[in-house]
Amino acid sequence: MKKHKVVIIGSGPAGYTAAIYAARADLEPLLYEGFFSGPAGGQLMTTTEVENYPGFPKGITGPELMEAFRSQAERFGTTILTEDVQSVDFQKYPFVITAKSGVVSAQSVIIATGATARRLDVPGTKEGEFWQKGVTACAVCDGAMPIFREKHLYVIGGGDTAVEEAIFLTKFGSKVFIVHRRDSLRASKIMVDRALAHPKIEILWNHLLECVEGDSVVRSVTLKDIQTNKTSKREAGGVFFAIGHEPNTTFLQGQLELHPNGYIKVEPGTCRTSKEGIFAAGDVQDHVYRQAVTAAGSGCMAALELERWLSAQETTHV
Repeated sequence: MKKHKVVIIGSGPAGYTAAIYAARADLEPLLYEGFFSGPAGGQLMTTTEVENYPGFPKGITGPELMEAFRSQAERFGTTILTEDVQSVDFQKYPFVITAKSGVVSAQSVIIATGATARRLDVPGTKEGEFWQKGVTACAVCDGAMPIFREKHLYVIGGGDTAVEEAIFLTKFGSKVFIVHRRDSLRASKIMVDRALAHPKIEILWNHLLECVEGDSVVRSVTLKDIQTNKTSKREAGGVFFAIGHEPNTTFLQGQLELHPNGYIKVEPGTCRTSKEGIFAAGDVQDHVYRQAVTAAGSGCMAALELERWLSAQETTHV
């Protein structure tokens, strides 16, 4: 069993940034960037233009940005394996990580497996259709893109996130519709009041999204009134799913403490998890911001905390 000082599980802005910092500290990290569980590079690999990442005033595509992160991590000596971690054993020390290529041990671990946006199984919204061509799951990330400006935009959901995203989108769209399958929102009262009072927001109660159509980008949506069973086709420039995210933590098998919503619990202000020597970075532990720049920042934090933790262990055992 090969031994490593640092194993990073996951990629994206958090995982690659953690690798850059760990590699520059001569910790020779091993990084599992994923394969079947999601694209290596995380959610940005399915994003076209990224216009809000600092340093790129003209924008950059998600895949280009992640390739730059990955190359930088490799340049400083990170070993990258394009595969998924199948299981972990955090009950032993050193920790044991099992993947298709074999079993390794780790003195410390950074988990950066991210979260997957929940999407409905609706015709026109999938990869190869209009996903990232007018259909997205992050208004804050994508809402300012030119294709959404002065268009009718549709937010699918009924919680605080849906209302927050709808309000955000009013800066760009000519009209924002919240499509909700019930006759009342799950959002907090203050958020509901804001939505109802906003002149550019209309709530479509008891409606479901049936279909998304267009040409090179979204042009229309078909909605169904679940009370009458009637469908209507409406002009649309964008569809935003706001039905939550699913943190990618299944492989942990309950070995770390999680929040009730499934995200890894970290000590406030740090990346330290409930297990000494294991750190979490990026969207797998952040259910508030979920931005590339904050994920990269937490990857940096995790690597710096891990380096200090390893140094303290070495001093203790001298």
